[in-house]
Amino acid sequence: MRWTVDLNSDLGESFGSYVIGQDEAVLERITSANIACGFHAGDHNVLRRTVKMAAEKGIGLGAHPGLPDRLGFGRRYIQVDPDDVYNMTVYQLGAVKTFAALEGKELQHVKPHGAMYNMAAKDAEMAQAIAEAVAAVDPSLILFGLAGGELVKAGEKAGLQTAHEVFADRTYQPDGSLTPRSQPNCLIDDPQMAVDRVVRMVTKGKVTAVDGTDVSIQADTVCVHGDSPQALAFVEALREGLTGKGIHIQRIGKR
Repeated sequence: MRWTVDLNSDLGESFGSYVIGQDEAVLERITSANIACGFHAGDHNVLRRTVKMAAEKGIGLGAHPGLPDRLGFGRRYIQVDPDDVYNMTVYQLGAVKTFAALEGKELQHVKPHGAMYNMAAKDAEMAQAIAEAVAAVDPSLILFGLAGGELVKAGEKAGLQTAHEVFADRTYQPDGSLTPRSQPNCLIDDPQMAVDRVVRMVTKGKVTAVDGTDVSIQADTVCVHGDSPQALAFVEALREGLTGKGIHIQRIGKR
């Protein structure tokens, strides 16, 4: 059997003089880039620069919309109504889509960030607002969401192509959700452990939760968080480890 998976990372999260991540190096090793839109991180200059770098390398361009929460890096849960979610999604997609057009490229996908992502994985109403916003902006866009979560379900209902996403550097709860960052065991620091887990997710459709139980999972695209100090090491290990197991790493879109 031949397995294929997309490899993505969250990028463009620097701001002014503050540098976050190793974007240029990471872009050499991934197939899709989720680019911050300015709400949770990034700014207009960083956005333009990141889109340009990704476009020049042939990387799939993605919008990474988040909640308006720079101080909390978009990871704090904020009460928002569906109209807010819809409009802030449209607003942020428009920014990345326009910068992509300046490079002669089209936007490939959309992946919400942080709290917006995790909330939409469980909240069907919020997931619907995001999916409808994406479909309104461009129905050919691919919507990334937590594997098995409400966001991918809403995307399918809205007629969008969806991608079930798994995480190389995060642990899982028995219900298939990510372990909250407030808990000490939320992150995986060992690149080899991450590789072994991802290989199993791709080839077996299983991941071991923090309580030791197995969770069924679909892996269309694998994420490595770009703001992690180990992002580059993780991406390099994943490329080597996955290809070594006969897994082909390929951009999810053909646009």
